[in-house]
Amino acid sequence: MSSRRILIDLDRQRLRLLEGSRCLLEAPVSSGLNGVGERRGSGRTPRGLHRVRIRIGDGCPLGTVFKGRRPTGEIYDAALAAAYPERDWILTRILWLTGCEPGRNRGGEVDTLRRFIYIHGCPPSAPMGVPCSHGCIRMHDPALIALFERTPAGTPVMLEGTATPGTDG
Repeated sequence: MSSRRILIDLDRQRLRLLEGSRCLLEAPVSSGLNGVGERRGSGRTPRGLHRVRIRIGDGCPLGTVFKGRRPTGEIYDAALAAAYPERDWILTRILWLTGCEPGRNRGGEVDTLRRFIYIHGCPPSAPMGVPCSHGCIRMHDPALIALFERTPAGTPVMLEGTATPGTDG
């Protein structure tokens, strides 16, 4: 059994891929603009223990645009960005997460899988190190590809962060 796992520090906006005590990859990320929380419809990034349920996009070109977890046939570029300025870009690869903690991030109104929470690519101009997403974990392509290539389905993913003040999560 592999000791490989992903740790995401939502307060620092950093992702680390670890094997045992060795860090294989460290990269900035962008999590939910609305902070941390588990409720469906909150736009927040869920906390706790998860695992990679499904890997999507293996072999697709860099910049492949996904909608509903399927390639649209588009490749992200400046012209496409200008044509759709409000689009929430999901690019290149998707690691779809599922919660492992019933009542916290699995089942009912807090189910990470049913909330469609991913680790996914975003435009190169998207800021990293600050919360900007709709709840997912965004990464730039080079780091995402390196992570995707080393992350089989079933890989544990721990998302840690402080509660958003004044909310029920």
